[in-house]
Amino acid sequence: MAGKLKKAGLIGTGFVAGVLISLQFSAIADKEVRSGLPVEELRTFAEVFNAIKQGYVEPVEDKKLITHAISGMLSNLDPHSAYLDADAFKDLQVGTQGEFGGLGIEVGMEDGLVKVISPIEDTPAYRAGVKTGDLIYKLDDTPVKGMTLSDAVKKMRGKPKTQIRLGILRKGEPKPLEITLTREVIKVQSVKSKLLEPGYGYIRVTSFQENTGSAVVKHLNDLYKAGTLNGLVLDLRNDPGGLLNAAVGVSAAFLPPKTLVTSTDGRTEDAKHKYFATADDYLRGGKRDDYIKDLPPAVFKVPMVVLVNGGSASASEIVAGALQDHKRAVIMGTQTFGKGSVQSVLPLPGNTAIKLTTARYYTPSGRSIQAKGIEPDIVVEDTPNGDNFKRLREADLERHLDNDKEAAPAKEPAKPQGKAPSPAKPKANSKDKEDDEKDSPHAEPAPKNDYQLGQAINLLKGLQIMQNKP
Repeated sequence: MAGKLKKAGLIGTGFVAGVLISLQFSAIADKEVRSGLPVEELRTFAEVFNAIKQGYVEPVEDKKLITHAISGMLSNLDPHSAYLDADAFKDLQVGTQGEFGGLGIEVGMEDGLVKVISPIEDTPAYRAGVKTGDLIYKLDDTPVKGMTLSDAVKKMRGKPKTQIRLGILRKGEPKPLEITLTREVIKVQSVKSKLLEPGYGYIRVTSFQENTGSAVVKHLNDLYKAGTLNGLVLDLRNDPGGLLNAAVGVSAAFLPPKTLVTSTDGRTEDAKHKYFATADDYLRGGKRDDYIKDLPPAVFKVPMVVLVNGGSASASEIVAGALQDHKRAVIMGTQTFGKGSVQSVLPLPGNTAIKLTTARYYTPSGRSIQAKGIEPDIVVEDTPNGDNFKRLREADLERHLDNDKEAAPAKEPAKPQGKAPSPAKPKANSKDKEDDEKDSPHAEPAPKNDYQLGQAINLLKGLQIMQNKP
């Protein structure tokens, strides 16, 4: 930093219970010019430190006090800056490869409770019925109130096949819920695809990992083996984000070479960067085979709809914003999460690190997504009757960064609640399971069961009819 930071990484919306936060790593370079230290403030810090050491009711280790001080410094900056102890740092590194241990929920903090941003597909939390917006107030018999987010995440981690009870407050439920989850090693396949019907393909990206770009290319090739596509749906709903270079790679799969995908801007020179649809940017220096060259040329012209919602964040918003600005695809769904900040992971001694917000990122036209999100070209709610709950977004998080391009929008009043979601059931009969899958937009993609996906296919068919007119 100012000091030089290497290329910053873009991180997903929040912590993941054991842990899916994707990143690119950066190192702290030696500072050429060191700013003056605030002597008076440090003297106050030393006095408080000494008072605790001498007078606190129980002895406290120096390391613990210093670690808590560092953690407090970072957590009070914004929702995404944090201190990572050795365990958290290790899990973070493992998470970028798409395999980690835990429950499979992406979480943030709200009013001292752990708030579920999104359950990750095919994980214990997802299967048990943990929902976006749930507030976790108790872990086993330990109240969450008073814990830091890092401490709560650490408690939710554990060895595979061990259990943990989550005490959950859910809007619309008169009583707290208690859900018991069995931890397991989470292996996330970040890309899935399907031929919905002849001529219409579907690709779902659940997170942006190291190999997501090449996986998208593989799935596109598989879809084209069945014949020419008349339309393609790229589903980024409830995708919390991930690696910046992966977002550039996915964008490059649909944009002409050397097209601007996104830019970042911060206080240091290294935080100011433009990312293009070039191998140097999506291959981290172009050291691997360029997977984009394997794409059939038709991919760059096939009509596209990109599905997004309030759970689409960070890297998802980079892709949606790039395809929207270049008019490459129609963006459909609801407004995205609004995480437009870049986090750099700065390693420290003892295999620890800090995750520090160092820049904002922008769409190719210069729009800032921070605390605003991507507004769809066509707004389509989750169901024909609309959304039955208000999603948590970046603008709702305490100490979130402001959007530097425009004034922060006024918070929307809470929507009247529709039918309250049913509590998670320990065991579901076949009819319950069938109903749950019908209501879940990503259980098995099918336009008849997924209102937004159905509307996307209808639009693509309409575009095809218009193109075929003389």
